[in-house]
Amino acid sequence: MKRATPPPWLLSGLRPKNAPIPWAAVARAAVALSAPLAVGFATDRPAYGALVSMGALSGVIGDTADAYRMRVLNIAVPQLFGALGIMLGTLVYGAGWTAVVALTVIGLISGMMSTIGAVASVSGLLLLLNSVVGAGLPMPDPWWKAPLLLTAGGLVVLALTLLAWPLRGKLPERVAVANTYRAVADMLATAGTDAYEARRQDVTQSLNTSYDLILARRARYHGRSAPMVRLLSQLNVVIPLVEAAPAVHLRRRPLPPGVPDAVRALADAVEENRTGHTESGLPAPDSAATRAVDSALRHATAVVHGAEPDPHNVDDRLGRPAALGVRVRRITRDVLLSRPSWRYGLRLAVCIGLAQALVSLVDVPRSYWVALTVTFVLKPDFGSVFSRAVLRAVGTAAGLVIAAPVLAEVPIGWWDVPVMVVLAALIPAFTAKGYAFQTAAITPVILLLSDLLNRQGVGLVQPRFLDSLIGCGIVLVAGYLLWPESWHSRVGHRLADAVTDIADYVGYAFDPSGERVGRIDQGERVRARRRIYRDLSVVRSEFQRALTEPPPVGTRAAAWWPLVVAVERIVDATTAARVRVNHGAPEPPPSEVAAIQRELRGLAAGIRASEVLVEVRTPSRGAGKGGGDGGTGGSGDEGADGVLEPLHQEVAAARAIASPRP
Repeated sequence: MKRATPPPWLLSGLRPKNAPIPWAAVARAAVALSAPLAVGFATDRPAYGALVSMGALSGVIGDTADAYRMRVLNIAVPQLFGALGIMLGTLVYGAGWTAVVALTVIGLISGMMSTIGAVASVSGLLLLLNSVVGAGLPMPDPWWKAPLLLTAGGLVVLALTLLAWPLRGKLPERVAVANTYRAVADMLATAGTDAYEARRQDVTQSLNTSYDLILARRARYHGRSAPMVRLLSQLNVVIPLVEAAPAVHLRRRPLPPGVPDAVRALADAVEENRTGHTESGLPAPDSAATRAVDSALRHATAVVHGAEPDPHNVDDRLGRPAALGVRVRRITRDVLLSRPSWRYGLRLAVCIGLAQALVSLVDVPRSYWVALTVTFVLKPDFGSVFSRAVLRAVGTAAGLVIAAPVLAEVPIGWWDVPVMVVLAALIPAFTAKGYAFQTAAITPVILLLSDLLNRQGVGLVQPRFLDSLIGCGIVLVAGYLLWPESWHSRVGHRLADAVTDIADYVGYAFDPSGERVGRIDQGERVRARRRIYRDLSVVRSEFQRALTEPPPVGTRAAAWWPLVVAVERIVDATTAARVRVNHGAPEPPPSEVAAIQRELRGLAAGIRASEVLVEVRTPSRGAGKGGGDGGTGGSGDEGADGVLEPLHQEVAAARAIASPRP
C-alpha cells in the first residue's frame, strides 16, 4: 500500500532552506526585544515595555539589507508608517463600522504601496499591521504615547545595527563587489560544463545586488564619493568578463585553471582595497573567446590595482538614479495608473474589510488576530497566496505549541525577560529557513507581548489558533479563489516581454551599417543586456513562486522551465557572437541580423499565444553545425555557417519548445 505524502508544493515550503544563521541579527533581536521588557518591569510599566518591544519586532523584521545606509532606510522609514498605523488604529478602537471602513482603506493603500519597492513594501506592511493591532488592543492614553513607544523600539534596533558602522561602514559594498568577482570566477571555471547555467545565475544575482547597493548609496550624494567611484569602476570592468563567458562556454572546452584563479585574486584585492599592479601570468589565448577573456581580465587587473579613477569618466552601467523629486513623481504616477497596483490593493482591502467586520460586528469572541493573519498572508509581494495561507496555519500551530507552556508556566514578571531573549533570538534564525519557520518564531513573541497588554494567559492559545484558521480561510476565498489571475502563472507573458527586448538587443549588438552610431553607444548595449538579465531574474522568481501553487497552476508553471532556460541561452549566444566579432570574426550581414530579430519577435508572439506548454523537449546544444569555436572560418574561430549560427540554433530550439504539440 502506497504511503501518503504531502504534495510537492507544500513540501517545498516546509523544507528548511540551507541558509546560514545570521548570528549578529540573532544577538540584536535578543537584546532589542528583551531590554525594553526589563526596563518596563524595572519602572513598573510592563505595558510600556511591551509596546517598545513590539516596535523592536518591526525593526527586526525590516532589517534585511547589507549596506548600513540602506539599513537606515529599511528600518527608519517603515517605523514612521508603523507609528502612523498605530495612531490610526487607536483612534478607531471599538468604533464598529468606522473601524471596518478605516482598516479597509488602509489595506488598499498598503497593497498599492507594495508595488513600489522593498522599503515601501515593508512600510505598507507596518502601516496595516500596526493599524490592526491598534484597532484590536487597548493602548495607553493619551493617543500619542503608543506611536512614540513603538517608534522607540524601532530606534533601539537601528541603534544596535549601527554600532559597528564606524568600523565597517564601507565594507558591505566592497564585499558585494568582491563576491561578484568570485561568482564570475566560478562561472569561468565551469564554462563548457553542465554546471555553467547555475553559476551564471549566481553572477546575475550578484551583479544585481552590487549595482543596487552602490547606485542606491550614490543616489544620496550630490557629488561623487571617491570610494564609491572606485568600487563602481571595479564593478563595471567585470562586465566584459561576464560577456566573454558565453563565448567560452560555446567552445565546450574549459579554461586553464589560472584564469579563474586570477579573477579570484582580483576579488581579494577588491575586498582588501589593495592597489599596485601585479603580474597575472595568464596563459596565451588560442581563440577569439579566450582572447576576449584575456583582454577583459587584463583590463580588470589594471583597474583593480591601478590609481584612483577619474570621477567624471566612470559610466554607470545601469544608468544613474534620477533626482529624488523625479522618482517620487514617477512612482506616484505608476502606482495610481497601474492595474496590478489597484488589483493587489483591492484584494487586500476586501480581505481586511471582511476580517475586521467579523471582529467588530459579529458577536463572537474574535480578536485582532484574524486581520493580523490576513495581513501577513496576503501581503501581495510576498509570494504565493495559497501556499502562504497553508504555511501560515502550520507555522502558527507550531508557534502555539512553543507559546503554550510559556504562557501557562511563566508568571508575568522578570522571568519574561530571559524567555524573550530566547524567543526573540529564534526570529532571525528561523526566518532564514522559510516562511513557516518564521511564523513559528514570531507567533510566541507576539502572544507574549500581547499577554502583557491584556493579561489573558494560556487562554490566548486556542482562540488564536482558531483566529488564524479563520484568517487563512478568508484569504483563500476572498483573496485567492475570487481572483482568477491567482490561478494562472504569469511566467509566459513576462517571458514574452523579455524575448521582445532580446530582439532589440540583437539590433544593438550587431550594427554593421553604422546607422546607429551616435544614437546607441556601448554603454546602452551593456545596459540593455543587463536589463534583460534582470527581467529574466524576475521571470525565474515568478517561476519559483508559481511552483509553490497547487495544481494545476504549479504543474503548468513547471512546463515553462525549459523555455526559460532556452531564452537565457539566446542572450548568451548573442553576447558570445558579439564578443567573437570583436576579436576577429567577420560581422554578420544585416539581412541575417534582421532575420534573427524577426524570429525572436515571432517567438514572443507565440509565447503570448500559449497559455499552456505541452511540448517541453529541449534539443541538444551540440546538435547542428557551427556550435563550436574551433572551425575554419576567416578568424580561425568560425565555421562555414557564420558567427550567428549558434544563435540560430538557440532560437530554433526555443521556438520548438514554444510550439504546441499537433
